Amino acid sequence: MSYTALARKWRPRRFDELVGQEHVLRALINALDTQRVHHAFLFTGTRGVGKTTIARILAKCLNCEQGVSANPCGVCSACREVDEGRFIDLIEVDAASRTKIDDTRELLDNVQYAPSRGRYKVYLIDEVHMLSTHSFNALLKTLEEPPPHVKFLLATTDPQKLPITVLSRCLQFNLKRLPVALIGERLRHVLTEEKIEFDAAGVRLVAEAADGSLRDALSLLDQLIAFGGGRATEPEARSMLGTIDRAHVVELVRRLAAGDAPGLLAFARSLEEWAPDYAQMLDALAALLARIALFQVVPDAAGDEVHPSELLAGFAAQLAPEDTQLFYQTAILGRRDLPHAPDPVTGFEMTLLRMLAFRPAGGGAAQVAGSDPAPRARAAAGASAAAPPSSSPPWPAPSGESAAPHVASNEVVDWAATLARLELGGAARQLASHCAWLGREGAVVRLALDARNRHLRTAAIEDRLATALSRHFGETVKLEIEVASSQVDTPAALNERSAALELEQARESLAADATVRALQDRFGAVLQPDSVRPHRGGRPN
Repeated sequence: MSYTALARKWRPRRFDELVGQEHVLRALINALDTQRVHHAFLFTGTRGVGKTTIARILAKCLNCEQGVSANPCGVCSACREVDEGRFIDLIEVDAASRTKIDDTRELLDNVQYAPSRGRYKVYLIDEVHMLSTHSFNALLKTLEEPPPHVKFLLATTDPQKLPITVLSRCLQFNLKRLPVALIGERLRHVLTEEKIEFDAAGVRLVAEAADGSLRDALSLLDQLIAFGGGRATEPEARSMLGTIDRAHVVELVRRLAAGDAPGLLAFARSLEEWAPDYAQMLDALAALLARIALFQVVPDAAGDEVHPSELLAGFAAQLAPEDTQLFYQTAILGRRDLPHAPDPVTGFEMTLLRMLAFRPAGGGAAQVAGSDPAPRARAAAGASAAAPPSSSPPWPAPSGESAAPHVASNEVVDWAATLARLELGGAARQLASHCAWLGREGAVVRLALDARNRHLRTAAIEDRLATALSRHFGETVKLEIEVASSQVDTPAALNERSAALELEQARESLAADATVRALQDRFGAVLQPDSVRPHRGGRPN
């Protein structure tokens, strides 16, 4: 019993059956419809994107017995013979196996003769970049001035290796890698027509593994059907491709979002029993984080078969946008550095721990276990104590108005402490940190925004801040933000003062250090104040 591979069975035979490459098809169809067909075409692109397929369809269009057109009949003897690979005037040459000058001369000796049956004699030279320099030189004259009955269709995966003299004599069309969604759509169509059981996630995995090549996708699909016993589902696809279980990647992100370093490390070590490919694991982790980041910026963005919208929405709410970006960047850098690690397991674990180690303080849902915010808190308290008390409003009242309406009447809040407890990140946290507390009257919360940061204020960001405040106070609050006409005392300003105080203390400590003084006395060393940086929990750097 003979079986035709899916890649051959479903090879397009007309332009309207092709998937993608619309920019190439448009040019070819217009040329055929207007009878302005160039004598030499060069099709470039990676494997399996349709180079030789388009060339064969073009040969059929040129030799169809119904006339030259973009829609060959498909039933005449010329069309059928081209489809079956036995049309005498379509000369297909594999340049990889015929690189010598003698082979090229033998080929070109017959160019001058009229076609045997068709309207045109078509030379389809595949992997043309494999020809030798002498072969190209022999081909040049014929390419420049071919007989009117000859068309050259050249295909290559490496156009950089072609002489510029050849490129200048051809119309060049670059075929693109096909998008995953387009490949998946074609695979679903094939599976439906073949009446084979499948699920969307399994098809998606095959489409991603094809790396832009539809032919590779169909070959992998053939393999999957055989592997799965006539099914093309996600478990079989992951097992065949050796890809990571989606649940493992989701669990890694969940523990990252929680800031659970011990749990993250324990789960990462538990994966060893599956003998995973850690490079692939980091790729899958980065892919999920990329989808989460997109969902955070464009909430209307739909998920895909592997990353459903419900999953993305949950993580988008748990992770601060800056954390998502940090985790993604760390994952792809860890993937790059994995070969330099002592072993893949250590490289993978260190990448995960690096994500939490460099997580911004105050960002996201939780701190890394064991982190100590005390030094910063003590410095902030010192800066606050050093600031002179003020009983006046944070900015002058407008002329003709009393300052009283801007002062809270019933509640005093430590805004910096409140901000630290809010479930807030990204631009909304930035906006809040540049605001000062005015007061709360019933369901209305009033804040004063530092005028220098008014660009942070947008309706969407205000809504996020109001939602966070409502969760904090346990009731729905209305947020009113006024732009201050003078500088206000905000958490961001408090942090700046505390950082300046830390720096000054570090400089004083270093200047008073006995070792530094000895170096100055003995060697004439000069202390560079601008190079001093505070060191958390120890001596200054």
